[in-house]
Amino acid sequence: MEEKNHKRNSVRLVIRKVQYAPEKPGPQPMVETTRSFLMSDRSLHLEASLDKELYYHGEPISVNVHVTNNSTKTVKRVKISVRQYADICLFSTAQYKCPVAQIEADDQVASSSTFCKVYTLTPTLNNNREKRGLALDGKLKHEDTNLASSTIVKDVSNKEVLGVLVSYRVKVKLVVSRGGDVSVELPFVLMHPKPSESSLSHSTSAVPMLDPPIDTNLIEFDTNSLIPDDDIVFEDFARLRLKGVIDKEEDC
Repeated sequence: MEEKNHKRNSVRLVIRKVQYAPEKPGPQPMVETTRSFLMSDRSLHLEASLDKELYYHGEPISVNVHVTNNSTKTVKRVKISVRQYADICLFSTAQYKCPVAQIEADDQVASSSTFCKVYTLTPTLNNNREKRGLALDGKLKHEDTNLASSTIVKDVSNKEVLGVLVSYRVKVKLVVSRGGDVSVELPFVLMHPKPSESSLSHSTSAVPMLDPPIDTNLIEFDTNSLIPDDDIVFEDFARLRLKGVIDKEEDC
């Protein structure tokens, strides 16, 4: 028979797993595509690339777009967006897609001409706090959080990986007049840099005492905050006086 834990002698802990950016980033992302149109023997060529594969949170992303328009169509606009993909891999799979940064420029590319430009986007949580379905990094009680970091999976072929797998892509789309859109996607990694060994040891050994003094007649763990503590939750301890309460219950 399973023993039932009493609220007064049990606690609830939040465990956060942190992955840091790899020391050696991958190759520079680059992709290209060619689109042919009906009733035309000439094509539209799109080439897009990023300046690197690994970005830290808050770092701007430079997207290089090169268009060679040999067709009879005209490119009316250029749309660039950074998208977050969250794959929920539990008993069933589901994917959530959410744009976290985007640019729409009225840059036109006429027929039989070329175009080259670098666009800059910075995906941050400040511009996306009200969006639903957005994956965020876990936070501790007095810390702010950020967009969820990319999930590093060592064995990609393993289909039994469970959890939330987060990835990011830059989508470049050309809006073509009377010809449909032409688009490509560039995957990249968004993570925190790995802290040095000295900073890790210093943060664990020297913890500043910034909390206000606690009333000696009552056990309180957050006297000023209106937000429930996510780190450690004591259900009934805060309701018990330090003197007399436990002794009275034992006598009964």
